[in-house]
Amino acid sequence: MSYDQPPPPPQYGAPQPYGYGSQPPKNSVMAISALVLGIIGVIPCFWGCFVFSGAGVVLGKLGQKEIRESQGAKKGEGQAKWGFILGIVGLVLGVLYWILFATGAIDVTYEGNFGS
Repeated sequence: MSYDQPPPPPQYGAPQPYGYGSQPPKNSVMAISALVLGIIGVIPCFWGCFVFSGAGVVLGKLGQKEIRESQGAKKGEGQAKWGFILGIVGLVLGVLYWILFATGAIDVTYEGNFGS
């Protein structure tokens, strides 16, 4: 390419490098939310946090779909995947806890001598 010739026209539909006139991909809000909710659902899995774990699973799948359909405009596939995985782990641990609690394998009676 010489300085006398103009640059070739852009090809529509082809991915453009980041530079003048283009924006870098943004993080998916659903992916970030899935990861945060998945972590919250795993940590206190026995406190009835099925809501957080379930939301992590749903938002993880929706975030993966959103990122796939954005054609490179959004990123965060790993965050969405780990939000989904941690949500599943939180649900499994929560169910396991409640099964053990219902069968009497875990006793949560708090009897103590408070000040006397």
